[in-house]
Amino acid sequence: MGWPSGDVLDRDVFPGRFAPIVRRPPELESGDEAVPEREAVVARFGLIPFWATDMRKVKLTYNARSETVATARPFQAAWKKAQHCIVPAEAIYEPDWRSNVHVPTRISAADGSPLAIAGLWNTWHSPAGERVHTFTLMTVNADSHPVMCNYHRPGEEKRMVVLLDESQYDAWLDAPAEGSMDFMQACPPERLAATGEPVERAPAKAVPQTASLFD
Repeated sequence: MGWPSGDVLDRDVFPGRFAPIVRRPPELESGDEAVPEREAVVARFGLIPFWATDMRKVKLTYNARSETVATARPFQAAWKKAQHCIVPAEAIYEPDWRSNVHVPTRISAADGSPLAIAGLWNTWHSPAGERVHTFTLMTVNADSHPVMCNYHRPGEEKRMVVLLDESQYDAWLDAPAEGSMDFMQACPPERLAATGEPVERAPAKAVPQTASLFD
C-alpha cells in the first residue's frame, strides 16, 4: 500500500490531525480501467458525520466501538454503507497506570512490520463548501486480552483497536455491512510488543489509541 506524503501529514497523529488512509476508490465500480483497486487519501482523524455543522465532533469520534457502531448516530451511516478503510501505523500509544504513574507505552507489531488498523471513512461537506475526508478506528473490548488489559486507568473498560492481518486487507475493504462484524476480533497477543517510554518523550496530551503513522 502506498500513501501520500507532504507537509500536511504529522508523524504523531492525534484527533483532528491529518493522516493517510487506504480505501477502495468510490469510482472503482465505474468500469474505468484507470481507477486503481486501492487508493491512499489524506483524512482527518475523527469521523465527521454528514449532518455535523462543524469539525468539533473529531474530538469524540476518533474511535468507534464495535458493539454500538451500527446504531451510534455518528457512525451508523458509514457502517451501513461499508465505507471501510485501513489506517497504516508504526505503533499506537496507550497509558500504563499499573504503577500509579502514567507511563506512555508503545504498542507495535512483534515482528517489526507496520500495523494495519481497521477503520471507517466518510467525506464531510462543510457549510462553507469544504470537502474533507475523515476516519475513525474500530475498537473491541480488551478486558481479558493478555497484553491490552494492562492499559488505561484502573476500573476503566479496556479497549483495543482492530488490527488486520495482511491476508485480510482486501476482504475488509470489500466486506458488506452484514459481514463487517466478522472482522471485529482482538489481535493475538503474540503478535504485539509493548515498550514503556519515558514520560518526557510522550506528547503531554496524548490520547488513547493514537496512531503514529508513516510519513
